Amino acid sequence: MLKMGELQAGFEIEYDELTMPGNEILVVILGLSSAFSWGAGDFSGGMASKRTSAYSVVVISQFISLLLLLAGVYLVSPEPIFSQAVLLGGIGGICSAVGLVALYSGLARGPMGVVAPLTAVTAAVVPVVFSQWESGLPTITQMFGILVALVAVWTISSGDGITRLQLKDLGLPMLAGLGFGLFYIVIARASEESAIWPLVFARSSSVIFILAIAILLGRFETALRGSLLLIALAGIFDTAGNLLYIFATRYGRLDIAAVLSSFYPAATVFLAWVILKEKLTRRQWVGVMLVILAVVLIAI
Repeated sequence: MLKMGELQAGFEIEYDELTMPGNEILVVILGLSSAFSWGAGDFSGGMASKRTSAYSVVVISQFISLLLLLAGVYLVSPEPIFSQAVLLGGIGGICSAVGLVALYSGLARGPMGVVAPLTAVTAAVVPVVFSQWESGLPTITQMFGILVALVAVWTISSGDGITRLQLKDLGLPMLAGLGFGLFYIVIARASEESAIWPLVFARSSSVIFILAIAILLGRFETALRGSLLLIALAGIFDTAGNLLYIFATRYGRLDIAAVLSSFYPAATVFLAWVILKEKLTRRQWVGVMLVILAVVLIAI
């Protein structure tokens, strides 16, 4: 039977191998896997939110995610890291929480055809700009792939037709996208020493922050109306998505990992198509084709 030290050493060997330079196809696989996990989490959370308060869904799913991460650090890295990862992880959690609150508020007040795609695209653009400022420009082909990816995200998540943009509809989705985009940047930097501990700090701060807001606004409900399984799935998929995204950023460029992970609306739409039998519009099918093109351009 493996001892804890041997298990941790084995994990560190695998992690070091993962971060070695090599074929960028792996970062594409990890980024897209992250997008699917996040999209599945959004689908599960969205289904649960039809039965109970969205704030309750977010708080409980984030708490379940925290429990999973604590179990993970007990198995892999039981010694806590007291460094900038604590501060950065906490900041990342607050950024994510602000993004979630702004997103749900925006979806409640404005047209979803504007809120969802604008949030996703803004969340992808923020790390792209940061990465290019810090690490320089990617190849011309990859830059074109990133541009196609941003168009694909908008096309898939905007659904039917083109919704008229109004200034009053832009504030909350852009704030949500900024929060998520900053989370992408901060959690990637916080995870340079450990893949899991920064997420523990991030999830702890986000749970406290969102719970405080939910209680303050009187939006927290304890009656889950049979949606606990969906909430648990949302927490599980969110945790998996975060870990996959971190590995993607460690293996490849931040901007490419962030853009690929931002395909999560496509996963949500796909699951709604398969499970709920919702029809994809012609516009969304075009977006799917653009996703495939973007992935090819980024990978070559």
